[in-house]
Amino acid sequence: MMMNMRKLIVFLHSTLDGFVEGPKGAMDIGWVAYNEELEKFADNVLSNTDTIVWGRKTYEMMYDYWPTVPSDENANEHELNHAQWIENVEKVVFSKALNHVEWSNSKLVKDHVEEEINKLKQQEGGDIVVLGSPRFAHYLMQLNLVDEYKITISPTLIGKGLPLFQNIHDKVDLKLIKSETFESGALGLNYQVLN
Repeated sequence: MMMNMRKLIVFLHSTLDGFVEGPKGAMDIGWVAYNEELEKFADNVLSNTDTIVWGRKTYEMMYDYWPTVPSDENANEHELNHAQWIENVEKVVFSKALNHVEWSNSKLVKDHVEEEINKLKQQEGGDIVVLGSPRFAHYLMQLNLVDEYKITISPTLIGKGLPLFQNIHDKVDLKLIKSETFESGALGLNYQVLN
């Protein structure tokens, strides 16, 4: 009897011309058409998620930021709720460089990425989401470990930066499960990997 495997989902924000970061690097994302609609889309993506996976850089940026939000008097309700959620969710960090991770409910994995992801998929639970870690997402794409893509597309062209997809060597067929159009002109897309 085949048990239901958990899905590994890549969740990223992209420009219309297919970049997830601008030319200035990791936080060059001011072009994201972020508003209540995108917030709601993100909340829906994360509503069935109980594990997030990151590479080192994203983990470090998230750990520098989110634990400070509850004490920030300017934080809005959505930020406070997300800070609480991210504090409690299981976080798996893949890094050869780190020796330990300190954030609550965090686990460090130094190697055997494919094996570890497949182990996570076989455990009981909700979705496993690569949350804003595009370089690590590219690595997982190369290993054919991604089950779904949940992508927001902002109505902006930036010309250069880090591509949404990189080093795809074999054709990957996708099925559009859901698409949403937002008032900002942004799109929310959910694709299932077929092969």
